Amino acid sequence: MSSPRLAVVTGGAGFIGSHLCERLVKEGYRVISLDNYFTGSKDNHVPGVEYREGHTKDIARLIPENPDIVYHLGEYARVEQSLSEPDLVWDLNVAGTFGVLEFWRAHQCKLVYAGSSTKFGDGGLARIATPYAWTKAMNTELVQNYGAWYKLSFAITYFYNVYGPRERAGAYGTVVEIFKQKFHAGDPLTVVAPGTQKRNFTHVDDIVNGLVVVGERGFGDDYGLGNPREYTIIEIAKLFGGNIIMHPERPGNRMSSAIDISKTQLLGWKPERSLEEYIRLAKIHA
Repeated sequence: MSSPRLAVVTGGAGFIGSHLCERLVKEGYRVISLDNYFTGSKDNHVPGVEYREGHTKDIARLIPENPDIVYHLGEYARVEQSLSEPDLVWDLNVAGTFGVLEFWRAHQCKLVYAGSSTKFGDGGLARIATPYAWTKAMNTELVQNYGAWYKLSFAITYFYNVYGPRERAGAYGTVVEIFKQKFHAGDPLTVVAPGTQKRNFTHVDDIVNGLVVVGERGFGDDYGLGNPREYTIIEIAKLFGGNIIMHPERPGNRMSSAIDISKTQLLGWKPERSLEEYIRLAKIHA
């Protein structure tokens, strides 16, 4: 009897990573999570996953096994917040990702990289607007270069504002969960001016479905994972209801995103979950 395929998930104790780990276990993989618990949580641990704690730059020491596939999700992932802590962004997204790419080169496995859709925002200008956006855009190019230099198998995905169970609020939180928690606390919803900035919102289940499909059959760049339906931030706040307070505009807050999911659709994937239905249920259940 052959051993199960081994998948390594960086950031496996995080919001998206924990859902991916759970799915991969169900698909019959042996799964190892590597997480430094900067934004991940042991509350997100799921049965059947081997958890290892540490920095991605130390992946070769922490994971001596030979994986079949690496899903690299474990990076710094906040846009505007990154302007106040570029040293941390560099440590996690440059030093850490270099460690993962060297691990990939040494093991000659497949890499699925979670790129950032920010590089497509505002006609491409958003890719240099923040340390986060710049490092993520740079890393997509580095992944492609490693693939070409060393004849390695890879696929690059782009997430669009993921929401769903295990989301977090706070400084590193996502807008849907922040609004949800404020709504249930009876607090006003705070919207950064002008409020007309547009975003695509995608349920974590749709993201994970896409990651699995791309992991199995995707090769190369440009695998968009997002829901084409756009909402302004003020529209999201109004879906929750209650009082809304406008905050001054912030640096790095892009006005638009550009979404292209055509390449992922060719693999048979499509988004199926509705944001409006999620918010309707979220208002009922705390």
